[in-house]
Amino acid sequence: MVDPHILLTGVIVFLARICDVSIGTVRTIVTVQGRTAIAFGLAIFEISIWLTVVSTVINQIKDQPLLVVFYAFGYATGNVVGIMVERRLAFGTMILRIITRNAGQEIAAHLRQKGQPVTIFQGEGMRGPVNELYIACRRRDLKWILSDVQRLDPRLFYVVEQARDMSKVLKPLSTPLGGWRATDKRK
Repeated sequence: MVDPHILLTGVIVFLARICDVSIGTVRTIVTVQGRTAIAFGLAIFEISIWLTVVSTVINQIKDQPLLVVFYAFGYATGNVVGIMVERRLAFGTMILRIITRNAGQEIAAHLRQKGQPVTIFQGEGMRGPVNELYIACRRRDLKWILSDVQRLDPRLFYVVEQARDMSKVLKPLSTPLGGWRATDKRK
């Protein structure tokens, strides 16, 4: 039978590792995006939790090797949770390039009506003239933008790129609600 004190310590180690690794995952992503202030704050919390957990495990590992299992599973789970948290936060700016044969003006007008800036270029595709729409948008807006434009032209081609530095990002005037906010508005 496992000592309840060690089991409780193991669960605390597991949960703490989820927290510090999740914070570390988000910190790494915001560091790559150049958000130094956010990365600085997250690093302080991450290392504080990590030092506490590591010292706890190291001091007891000889007598309670089971803590290594909790530590390892917390680390692995923290990676997954960190990625899920970062996806929900949707930090960053994206460049969306849309290539369409017939619906360029219609898509641009639709997005502009919602306050999303769009630049259109005329081009030549494999099968003739095309419009390329160039859209700089917040990552959190990408989902609704893609949904709207694909409804207008299901045959369009698009590419999404990460934008690291930009002089300015204009936010749409109205962003469709998502997640729990959409649920509350439906009632």
